[in-house]
Amino acid sequence: MGTPPPETDKPLLVSDRPYLAYARLAAFFAPVPDHPRGVDPLARVGRDCRLAEGVAVYPLAYLGDRVHLERGVCVYPGVYLGDDVRLGADTVVYPNVSILAGTQIGTRVIIHSGTVIGSDGYGFAQDGERHVKIPQLGIVQIDDDCEIGANNTIDRAALGKTWIKTGVKTDNQVHIAHNVVVGEHSLLIAQVGISGSATIGRGVVLAGQAGVAGHITVGDRVIVSGKSGVAKSIPPGQVVSGNPTMPHQTYLRSRMVLPRLPEMQQRLRALEERVRVLEALLEKGRSAIHGD
Repeated sequence: MGTPPPETDKPLLVSDRPYLAYARLAAFFAPVPDHPRGVDPLARVGRDCRLAEGVAVYPLAYLGDRVHLERGVCVYPGVYLGDDVRLGADTVVYPNVSILAGTQIGTRVIIHSGTVIGSDGYGFAQDGERHVKIPQLGIVQIDDDCEIGANNTIDRAALGKTWIKTGVKTDNQVHIAHNVVVGEHSLLIAQVGISGSATIGRGVVLAGQAGVAGHITVGDRVIVSGKSGVAKSIPPGQVVSGNPTMPHQTYLRSRMVLPRLPEMQQRLRALEERVRVLEALLEKGRSAIHGD
């Protein structure tokens, strides 16, 4: 248990992991929303939908055809669910979210306002000066216990699926492009951008404004610091920084050098001038020895 608590007559909660203890304590006292169960008459429900017991569909929500909502799903006002969307049990979709056709979402997922899931991936083929759209025929799959922040954009796959695996948590304004795979329990912080067909391993942390190039792999448990640019694959367990990324300790040393670059440039020019003078004197001496 580490250092024993001080003696006091006040009640104490003692933990080796106080942040985790606070999270669980706060969850215990947090009010539980009382969703009105059932489908509001002002919601639009398409053909052949399957709505399990205990769902809550608020006014002005739109459900396309063949939508499947499992037990305890809550869909807030202004939500759009396209055809063949499936939401797992106890998933909550906050106002003004768009979940487009074919998207599959697991249980206990939280999706915050303004997010768009299943929009077309960015794919175009060049035809002279024209750009020909490549149809995006895949889907998005989000597994259990994920939380998707506000104003995220998660693109459908060109083929197959864009896949957000179990326990992933994204902050606000995150972009995930087509055919990206994000491994279990990874954290994507605000304004992260991941290009198409990149694979993010398990337990990865991408800090704010980090960018990942397409078709590369970021290994398990990698930490990428804020505003870094990942241009090539990273082996598991690394901590990297910079643009392009490098080992974090190397980055810190290079940052210490940067403020001194103007001074170092002046010293380099002075050294170059001294070398030029010395070379001229050396050449003059050689000429004198040889009688030139």
